[in-house]
Amino acid sequence: AVKLYLADKTVVAEVAKTITQIATGMMFRESMEENNGMLFVFGRPHQTSFYMKNTKVPLSGAYIDSEGKVLEIIEMEPLNLEGIPSKSDEIQFVLEMIQGWFENNGIKVGTRIVTEKGPLRKTFFGR
Repeated sequence: AVKLYLADKTVVAEVAKTITQIATGMMFRESMEENNGMLFVFGRPHQTSFYMKNTKVPLSGAYIDSEGKVLEIIEMEPLNLEGIPSKSDEIQFVLEMIQGWFENNGIKVGTRIVTEKGPLRKTFFGR
């Protein structure tokens, strides 16, 4: 797990980096703590699409660029198989939280996310 800092909020996120971890994500879980999430880490920026196969917990997702800037926030309904594509092709990270978390905590598009080690790219790729 990694601590993420979003404005004045702190989140503890599981990290999904491998193909299997990314493909599985939050599947089959019954619940999620208020300030816990899952951070998906991709090897390079790209256009992505997330869906809710086998996922029962309603989620909000932040599509994030390589600098850790939130570019888009999406709302995902449980068990919905329809993907929600990012508008940007610069997505390198995705943070999933319980639905409404971003809105309830005042986290908007443009917010930068960092770790104790600094920017997301430096934390996960060392540069």
